[in-house]
Order: sequence, then structure tokens, then C-alpha cells
Amino acid sequence: MAKILLVEDNEMNRDMLSRRLTRKGHEVTIAVDGQQGIDMARDGAYDLILMDMSLPEVDGWEATRQLRADAKTENVPIIALTAHAMAGDREKALEAGCDDYDTKPIELDRLLAKMAALLEDES
Repeated sequence: MAKILLVEDNEMNRDMLSRRLTRKGHEVTIAVDGQQGIDMARDGAYDLILMDMSLPEVDGWEATRQLRADAKTENVPIIALTAHAMAGDREKALEAGCDDYDTKPIELDRLLAKMAALLEDES
């Protein structure tokens, strides 16, 4: 399956999502803030990044912009994850460079469908 970088600062969200994705056969690596996510994405070869938008150090919006500006990570699909489902957030995420957007609480089947569509595009 896919090698996924999960950038999430909330321990409960992180543990729940990483366990569920691992059970589905994915290899999940975790970063706990935006800067760590940027560093790990640049150092690893990930198939997909799940990016929380509300992160300490560097927020998900800026982390995504930095990853898109880097030749090593510019083509790695990124799905924005946010609890703030405000009008315009999806557009803001896409403008920052995210390939898709999903809201919290995570509905696993919906997220898996979005992941599958992006991973299929990459292969």
C-alpha cells in the first residue's frame, strides 16, 4: 500500500488515524508539527501527505506552500485535514497547494476514497 506522512499535532487524532490507516495496510510516519512535517517530507519518499492545517511551529498552510516550492516534494499529493470547516477553507487549501481537503472528525471511508483517487493519479 502507500507510504503516508501524517502531520498532526493532536495526539488522539494522530493515534486514531494512524492505527486505522495501518490496519488498511498503509505505512504511516508521524510528524507532530509543521516544521517537522516539512523536514520529514524532504527526507523521505512519501506517496501521500495528510496535513493538519492548525499546527504549531509552522501551520499547515505554510508547510504546504514550502513543500510545493521544493523540487523534492512538489509532486507529492497533499490532503488538508481541518476541524475548521469554514466557507472558503477548501479553496484556501487548494490555493496553498493541497490536492484535496477533508474535514474532522475524519470519516475514514471518505478519506480513503480521496487518498485512493490521488494515489491512482500518481501511479
